[in-house]
Amino acid sequence: MKTSDTPIVKDLVLVGGGHSHVTVLKRFGMKPLPGVRLTLICRDAHTPYSGMLPGFVAGHYGYDDAHIDLGALARFAGARFYHSTVTALDLTAKKVICDDRPPVPFDLLSINTGSTPNTDNVPGATGNVVPVKPINQFLDRWAALSERAMATTDPMNIAVVGAGAGGVEIALAIQYRLRQQRAAAGRDDSDIAYHLFGNGSEILPTHNERVRKTFADVLKARGVHVHLGEAVVQVAPGRLRTAGGMEIEPDEILWVTAAGAPAWPGEAGLAVDEGGFIKVSDTLQSLSHPDVFSAGDVAAMVNHPRPKSGVFAVRQGKPLERNLRRMLLGRAPVPFRPQSKFLGLISTGDKYAVASRGDWSIKGRLVWQWKDWIDRRFMDKYNDLPDMEEDEKSDLPAGLASADQVKEISAIAMRCGGCGAKVGATVLSRALSELKPAPRDDVLIGLHEPDDAAVVEVPPGKVIVHTVDYFRAMVDDPYVFGKIAANHSLGDIYAMGAEPQTALAIATVPFGIESKVEDTLTQMMAGAMEILNDAGCALVGGHTSEGPELSLGFSVNGLIDRERIMRKGGMQPGDRLIVTKPIGTGTLFAADMRHKAKGRWIAAALDHMVMSNRLGAQCLVEHGSRAATDITGFGLLGHLVEMVRASGVDVVLDLDAVPLMDGAADTVKAGIVSSLQPQNVRLRRAVANQAEAGKDPRYPLIYDPQTAGGLLASVPGDRADDCVAALKALGYARTMIVGEVLPQSDALEPITVRV
Repeated sequence: MKTSDTPIVKDLVLVGGGHSHVTVLKRFGMKPLPGVRLTLICRDAHTPYSGMLPGFVAGHYGYDDAHIDLGALARFAGARFYHSTVTALDLTAKKVICDDRPPVPFDLLSINTGSTPNTDNVPGATGNVVPVKPINQFLDRWAALSERAMATTDPMNIAVVGAGAGGVEIALAIQYRLRQQRAAAGRDDSDIAYHLFGNGSEILPTHNERVRKTFADVLKARGVHVHLGEAVVQVAPGRLRTAGGMEIEPDEILWVTAAGAPAWPGEAGLAVDEGGFIKVSDTLQSLSHPDVFSAGDVAAMVNHPRPKSGVFAVRQGKPLERNLRRMLLGRAPVPFRPQSKFLGLISTGDKYAVASRGDWSIKGRLVWQWKDWIDRRFMDKYNDLPDMEEDEKSDLPAGLASADQVKEISAIAMRCGGCGAKVGATVLSRALSELKPAPRDDVLIGLHEPDDAAVVEVPPGKVIVHTVDYFRAMVDDPYVFGKIAANHSLGDIYAMGAEPQTALAIATVPFGIESKVEDTLTQMMAGAMEILNDAGCALVGGHTSEGPELSLGFSVNGLIDRERIMRKGGMQPGDRLIVTKPIGTGTLFAADMRHKAKGRWIAAALDHMVMSNRLGAQCLVEHGSRAATDITGFGLLGHLVEMVRASGVDVVLDLDAVPLMDGAADTVKAGIVSSLQPQNVRLRRAVANQAEAGKDPRYPLIYDPQTAGGLLASVPGDRADDCVAALKALGYARTMIVGEVLPQSDALEPITVRV
């Protein structure tokens, strides 16, 4: 990934991870534009390649074969990846509205979200059918259908609505896969009936007669019942009715009809056609808003209408990137004319395919091999990313910044140190104005009252628990980073059994023009406030400065009754050891920096990291825990050593039981570890059987440093199972009993790792 210290001048925001945008990301990664901050907003961490969907359903491809890893691609492009769903646009304020985070400002916006089959025009369809798009949601339902087909002995009906290429391919892929699965289990699929419904008089209406004849023969030979001229007019749970009066009772209805567009582009004021698709010119610009571009299925080229097909989205990627780059540099975009004909490669599910272009077609297994080669070559471009050298500071390209922005940027180089490095008062006040700290009666002077310091009361009978944490960002999303930093800082308070009271923030934001600094600070503090307010912890002030990289920490106060303080030294023989979250953040984020971690691994890790330890700590106390600590930089083994030494006991740690984050074992096996790992490994002298334990490939993970990790606690043995059940009910799904506490022995090494 190429990086640059050049101040950010403009924000290019990409909404959606469609086929056009993956090309934009790849090309920006190969040739960055200094001064431009690239942000990708997408619901999914992996984007499926539509051309390989039937092959994936049929079982010819694995998940990674058929999906582009957006996390790795975004990092390669130097883009921030916001894992979120867009719900609206504010075109006046030039902001993207998401469902779970602050608005995202843009200077230039591009939309490539794809489309979904339209279910609104058939009563009962919405909620009772499975649209083939979004593909990730379809795949979840397909996995459930596959399991159900293998588990049941009752007859089944599977209906596919839509007799175009997509519907025919999906019907044949499902039929092939279920037949193969049944055969492997020694069963046949004669009790599964497949139905294909089409409004028109022909299947594959956009292809030539030879292609239609081939697939008609295949569908007949494979036992698929084809119902043409049977428009579906009503759907109910377990029931489908056509205009001709035909009724069936399907176990699943797959919807592969004409594409539909999301509502929010039109609702925002973008010019859309009668189907809700964004109307764009030959330059791929919105007809109504020239600072908005769109491509792929969600767009409608008014001068060159084309079918909703992935091939056109792929071809639009290069001209889209070219015109986005030209607009950012103040140059006029150039027109693009899509091809009028395209090569269609349609599979039959069983590694046999038909090629179609105009009146020409060929078919056979060699055609499938050709399709497979084309698809794999396309995917390799985005999943096998080259290593890019880091750039030194680069000058702004001509045309990117206005005269006022150039003046502002020139002043950045002259920024002072000391108090001169503080974020300006105007920027700070705007960024903090929307923050609403948790109300507390014991906060006398807080965030929104101008004074030199906060003033808080200590209730009678309580003592104060004090802690501080501060670290650089390990994720490119400041909102998520704010959540992680707040969770991490609160961990020590919860581990002591205390109630968070107040927090002071220590923040560093990268140098930049005022609007960009303000956005970063707003996003980060909004995330942090969400966690702090949930904890009932009032943000009462802090210090914010500019620096080379994004960093955040908190000094946190907590309150507790003196006699209820939980200490590391409270473990007793007979206790069981409990870990509330899986481990692995150190190796996973080290791998992510090298483009070696899958996006779904990082997304899952972030889900664990933003989950508060508040309820977990309460649950542990309720089940008699006498000792706890939060697992952070010293890793599981390092923090366990602290507890063992303070308690004067021995422990057995069950390596098989230690919960691991998805992908952590893979990245450690590849030799990828955190920079802190070597220091943590020095504590191996506390392990009695390190030579034996070290042979297990998972062993290095007990030294892996954690960020916003879970709690490690001891619980009386007779209450441990109930405690685990209660923790899982609270959402700590990976909670495990990982060991037991023994009386102290004469051995110098107090920890035995059971493998």
